[in-house]
Amino acid sequence: MERKKIIILLSIVILIVLLFFYINYENNSLQISNYEITNNKIPNEFNDYKIIQISDFHNTKSTKLTNTLVKEIENQKPNLILITGDLIDSRTKDINVAIDFVKKIKKCAPIYFVSGNHEARISDYSELKAKLRENDVIILDNKVDAIELNDSKIKVLGIDDPSMVHESSITDKEIIKTEINYLEYDRNSFNILLSHRPELFNVYVENEIDLVLSGHAHGGQIRIPFIGGLVAPNQGLFPKYTSGKYMEQKTTMIVSRGIGNSILPYRINNKPELVIITLKNV
Repeated sequence: MERKKIIILLSIVILIVLLFFYINYENNSLQISNYEITNNKIPNEFNDYKIIQISDFHNTKSTKLTNTLVKEIENQKPNLILITGDLIDSRTKDINVAIDFVKKIKKCAPIYFVSGNHEARISDYSELKAKLRENDVIILDNKVDAIELNDSKIKVLGIDDPSMVHESSITDKEIIKTEINYLEYDRNSFNILLSHRPELFNVYVENEIDLVLSGHAHGGQIRIPFIGGLVAPNQGLFPKYTSGKYMEQKTTMIVSRGIGNSILPYRINNKPELVIITLKNV
């Protein structure tokens, strides 16, 4: 009987050790996700134009993951890099970790940035913005910018995370609607919207945004086979928008699972993700 107990105990210990190594591997390995976006509003000059999306970096302390991420971005030779919020983590506020990462990739392509809820939580967000601008990052805080190739252009739109508006009586949906209306974008152009919040997809659809890049959900943190993510901020249990491509009417949204973690320190069956988008004209 004593021997049987020892075997059971050893089996449990081995299982725990294996689980630890599996989770560590999952959280420090990078997955590359490729998407093609086809739209007749994309000019010929932008055919095969390559965009990298980075979301929810959260000041990751994993040197292995960061080095892999930088190397992959360099290898991809993108035309554009778009950061969709939570570059930092409000619990650590180590701005220099985020800036060091930006310094390593800024030579690869022009970089655009929008805020996430973690940027909204820190008192020294102005310092982060100043350091990003020092490193040639374009901050789209409720702004529109044109990307031009020869005589053709596409538009990149960016809106602040609704948490930037410190008014409890206004819903996130109302804030996002107001921010998008403020942009006064040209619907005849191909428009890419950077917005941290995927749960507001219906607002983007109502405004006929061509392509929305989002994050925030961390892939649902724990991904269950055939079901999807388990939990996401602002969506709760079994969230609808956690990872991948969502299409409705004229709008396509890509939700990145992100790079780092925040309140929940580990992912399960949910590797950090680098999103690569290739534009195609019809």
